[in-house]
Amino acid sequence: MYAEQHRRSLDDPNGFWAEAAEAIDWVKEPTVVLDDSNPPFYRWFSDGELNTCFNALDRHVAEGRAEQVALIYDSPVTDTVERITYAELLDRVARFAGGLRSLGVDKGDRVILYMPMIPEAVVAMLACARLGAIHSVVFGGFAPNELAIRIDDARPKVIVAGSCGIEVDRVIEYKPLLDSALEIASHQPDRCVIYQRPQAIATMVQGRDVDWDELADAADPADCVTVKATDPLYILYTSGTTAIPKGVVRDNGGHAVALRWSLPNIFNVEPGDIYWAASDVGWVVGHSYIVYAPLLTGCTTVLYEGKPVGTPDPGAFWRVISDHDVSSLFCAPTAFRAIKREDPQGEYVHNYDLSSLRSLFMAGERLDPDTYQWASDLLGVPVIDHWWQTESGWPIVANCLGIEPMTVKPGSATKPVPGYDVRILNGAGDPVGVGEEGLVAVKLPLPPGTLPTLWQDDDRFVDSYLSTFPGYYLSGDGGYIDADGYVSIMGRVDDVINVAGHRLSTGAMEAVLADHSDVAECAVIGIADELKGQVPLGFVVLNAGVERNGAEIQSELVQMVRDQIGAVASLKRVLVIKRLPKTRSGKILRKVMRSIVAGEQYQVPSTIDDPVILDEIEDSVQVLSASE
Repeated sequence: MYAEQHRRSLDDPNGFWAEAAEAIDWVKEPTVVLDDSNPPFYRWFSDGELNTCFNALDRHVAEGRAEQVALIYDSPVTDTVERITYAELLDRVARFAGGLRSLGVDKGDRVILYMPMIPEAVVAMLACARLGAIHSVVFGGFAPNELAIRIDDARPKVIVAGSCGIEVDRVIEYKPLLDSALEIASHQPDRCVIYQRPQAIATMVQGRDVDWDELADAADPADCVTVKATDPLYILYTSGTTAIPKGVVRDNGGHAVALRWSLPNIFNVEPGDIYWAASDVGWVVGHSYIVYAPLLTGCTTVLYEGKPVGTPDPGAFWRVISDHDVSSLFCAPTAFRAIKREDPQGEYVHNYDLSSLRSLFMAGERLDPDTYQWASDLLGVPVIDHWWQTESGWPIVANCLGIEPMTVKPGSATKPVPGYDVRILNGAGDPVGVGEEGLVAVKLPLPPGTLPTLWQDDDRFVDSYLSTFPGYYLSGDGGYIDADGYVSIMGRVDDVINVAGHRLSTGAMEAVLADHSDVAECAVIGIADELKGQVPLGFVVLNAGVERNGAEIQSELVQMVRDQIGAVASLKRVLVIKRLPKTRSGKILRKVMRSIVAGEQYQVPSTIDDPVILDEIEDSVQVLSASE
């Protein structure tokens, strides 16, 4: 079944996606499925018209789901659980959309959202979609300069912000950060709408700032505005090679079709199921799989304001699954490594009933075999590694449980999802052999739901993704495809190091280190070496309760890499540290780590979850240098 669907999606994309589009309610049904008249700028359903919010809310209410819970808000940091039905969510969205309309927001206008993980963040996203306005969610708590850059690029008519966010037991006031950003930015919005949380009441600027509740209470509900399928739904900024982030554009039509298709076919989640993506609305996972895909499908989606550990303990995820009968969980491997570190034996899982859980999906970084095995043994459900990017908007490679469950190969994300023609190329753009590592690319055209361009920057879109190998989207990741067609993603291309002429994957070495029973998580980076050009340096975080001698563990790790990869790897040094530096979405900041080790100047990323760890790494590196 899978092979047939994948083959058809490439041989007959018009027929394949025309059928998928039947699951969407159109104001004007498209007669053109793939518009390939202006490559490499492909467009999907170019003459179709619809409204994404209507498909996420109104049609479900009209078709009998009015009293079904649409959104479960679970916030251990505020001790709050709220269940919002489709009818209630529709009412909130329509009223807030009316409020935005009263401030002059119209079709095509941009609205920046700077919100914590609360229901109002979802309401604001859908309200923008209802009006045909373009939302751009900026992760709550981003530094003022980073927020200012996005304000100047998107030029929003209105900014919607929460007064604060909550990180475990720490309140982060957003309003002072927003005010500072507006002092830096050259563009100024007409209004700022502030949702006041009791944990921190924001000071309002007279004439500019508007209270959320007052705005919504006074507004008349807004109807859905019809937009073209090719009109932008949102802009989501992702890091670029320059200081200016790239504004990934998502269209309305292709996005709705792709996400509605993905949930039942990839995740095996059907209307009425309770689905939980343990991410944040500031990231693409939050856009696609907290908000749009579950609601387009008619599911109940969980919005979780908490952490995998510390809110209050390593059983936090199990509690949410048990309390809400979650059928499918999607999270980053780093979340499970954090749980495993605090509870290596998985004792907390025995306190909860997880019988509702059918599957666990992981993405965002490479799922190492050790974490896969630990999660699989602990939960006894399929653990699915899958790979995609902000740019794609939905999975590129996955084990499509809803089409045909396939044998899992730990370390592999399984096979390309229908719609994606994945190739492995060498530096000259030629296909490599079976099992040979190279650059992961996708043959054009990309399927619906993927980025059609960057916000007001077609040239950068081509330069960043399409110019290296004409006719291909270059992912920036390295990997290989084995004899069975399974795709393994080994990490970003700049995480491949050259040791005495041998190109070696740091991801492969990390997989070995992660297999050690005392290691919770790890990272390997390449550092300069006069003799060999580069050599690897390992960083490991040990499981809670490990009291063995660190030097003994380091010696074992070095020997494991030598035994499993070979002496050519030249891994001779491993540092034991308390934590790895990560973004708030869980990605390890390897580039920053390389700069620290090299003694180079670096900029502390605005996305880092805890800057203090960088000082700890600098101290560890200085100790290492002094010992050499």
